Amino acid sequence: MNRLSRRHAEIRRLLHDHMSASVADLSDWLSVSAETIRRDLRLLAERGEVLKMHGAAALPHAVGEAPFERRMRENALGKRAIARRAAQAIEDGDSIMLDTGTTTSYLARELLQKRGLTVVTNSCDIARTLSTVNGNTVHIAGGELQGDNGAAFGNSAVAFVERFNVRHAIITAGALDAATGVNDYNLAEAEFAATVLSRGERCVVVTDHSKFGRSALVNVCGFDQLDCLVTDAKPPDDLARALQAAGVAVEIATLP
Repeated sequence: MNRLSRRHAEIRRLLHDHMSASVADLSDWLSVSAETIRRDLRLLAERGEVLKMHGAAALPHAVGEAPFERRMRENALGKRAIARRAAQAIEDGDSIMLDTGTTTSYLARELLQKRGLTVVTNSCDIARTLSTVNGNTVHIAGGELQGDNGAAFGNSAVAFVERFNVRHAIITAGALDAATGVNDYNLAEAEFAATVLSRGERCVVVTDHSKFGRSALVNVCGFDQLDCLVTDAKPPDDLARALQAAGVAVEIATLP
């Protein structure tokens, strides 16, 4: 493969991992000039391999994706690494409760390597991934279905999962704040996540570094309700101190 072909392949890979990218970012990542990137994008666009936008580019299938599908592509490498690390603590025959989220969806795919799991979730994607394989038993909560992420919320969903006690309760997070703990942007999602944590012997948050230091409207729990955070980068100092004070183990996944 010549240098030009290698660079074009790298551009496609970066667009796959980041959904879209600006000319400036591609120039920085590949250590070439912005004009070189523009020429590359013109060639790739002529072949139908990328879509050019003002000062940026994306893969054709990324345009028009549903919001959840787009989020699945954001920091995909980091989320896969987090999922692999979190899956190491789960053994064949374990019981797990998972809320809906892109990182928990990646975790479900990693759990395809396990056998005999009992899974409780409100996510259609997670249920579809893990049901009817490897002797798993999957229980899916009913309730009001959100079109964006294909997950059930509301009183019915909360009441359903309250009937279970599981070994591992695993949630995602919209924001991690040193002062307030785990937070989310949506009341129904926050209420469901808090209920998930109340049903587990071991309570875990899986989330990437983009959630560090963010503020969000609704509190899910304080850090004292967690046993473990699995993430892809070292938390900033104030967040690290708050997690340590609450006795939360921080596991940092290794990127490939």
